[in-house]
Amino acid sequence: MKPAFSICVYCGSRPGVDSEFAAAATAVGSWIGGHGGQLVYGGGRTGLMGMVAHATLQAGGRVVGIIPKALVEKELAEQRCDELHIVGTMHERKRMMAERADAFLALPGGIGTLEELFEAWTWRQLGYHDKPVGLLNIAGYYDKLFDFLDASVRHQFMSDWQMKLICHGADPAVLLRELVQGAGLSPPPRLDGI
Repeated sequence: MKPAFSICVYCGSRPGVDSEFAAAATAVGSWIGGHGGQLVYGGGRTGLMGMVAHATLQAGGRVVGIIPKALVEKELAEQRCDELHIVGTMHERKRMMAERADAFLALPGGIGTLEELFEAWTWRQLGYHDKPVGLLNIAGYYDKLFDFLDASVRHQFMSDWQMKLICHGADPAVLLRELVQGAGLSPPPRLDGI
C-alpha cells in the first residue's frame, strides 16, 4: 500500500540530555506511522534517529533508511527498515532522501542536522524544489538560532520571504500537519481512529 505522504526527518544520532527531545522524536514517528505515512531518514538505530524510526514502525508506518557505507557500523544501521539503502557518499544519501520526501523536518541535532536543514532550505529558496521545510523547536533548542537568523535579516543578508519558507513550532502534530498540507497532501485520520 502506498503511503499517504513521505516526511524526511533530520535529527541527532545522539539522544541529547533533555527527555523532551526523546519524547518529541517518538511523537513525530508515532504521528507519521499513525497517519499512514512514510519516514525517510538517515538509517541509523542510535539517538533521536533511532527513536523516530522505532516509533514510526511501532505505529504501522513505513520506514526508508538511507545511510553511507562509512556510517553503517558507527550509527548502527536499522535492519528493520522497509527499505535500507547503503550508499557510497553523503551526497548520495542526501539526494536520495530529498527525492523520496514530500516535506522535510528537522528535530534537535548537531552539525549534521543543521547542514541538512540549511541545504533543504537553501534549495527551496533557489527553486530546486518546492517542498515544505520545518523546524521542530523542542525545549527552546533552536531559540538562539532564530535570534541569529533574525539578526541576518536585520543586517540584510537575508530577507523576510526567506524566513517565511521555513515552518516552525514546538508541537509535533501541528507542525507535521502543516508540512503535509503544505505539500498539497491531506493526512488521513489516525489509523487507530484517534
